[in-house]
Amino acid sequence: MGELRDLYDINSNITNKTYHKGKSIPKGYYPMVVMVVIRNSKGEFLMQKRVPSKGGDWGVTGGHPKSGQTPLEGIITEVKEELGLDFSHENFIEYDSGCDGKDCYKMYFVNKDIDINEIKIQEEELSEVRWFSMDELNNMVKTKELNEDQISCFIKVCNYLEREK
Repeated sequence: MGELRDLYDINSNITNKTYHKGKSIPKGYYPMVVMVVIRNSKGEFLMQKRVPSKGGDWGVTGGHPKSGQTPLEGIITEVKEELGLDFSHENFIEYDSGCDGKDCYKMYFVNKDIDINEIKIQEEELSEVRWFSMDELNNMVKTKELNEDQISCFIKVCNYLEREK
């Protein structure tokens, strides 16, 4: 049986309901998805490429918190599992959240310089990690390597940072 996860209501409030990964979710309840955009001091964004059996696409680090974890604890776990990095003392900024009728989500941002060689990818999930400039990401949309949904998290981070200046 898959790992146990908590369910949320349409307002992103945790409920007393859970489900097992891979099982159906009761109507009116939603899983939590967490993601983190990591940006270095050069303004580049860290992307990870999924293995072909998981779609083979580029994306940000993310996943579903396990039952009993807060969304923030969940993203710290995902960074550790997928990248082999301890982000437990990082300054996470929540820049977007909501519930879209399919999932509830929390999107975080962290400024951090990371040496790619220090990353220990979860090989059953990922094939590669790389830093990308915003121009490179925009070109990836033009060449259909990324879609508008995938690049929207970077645009939202840039807009958030601009507002916070």
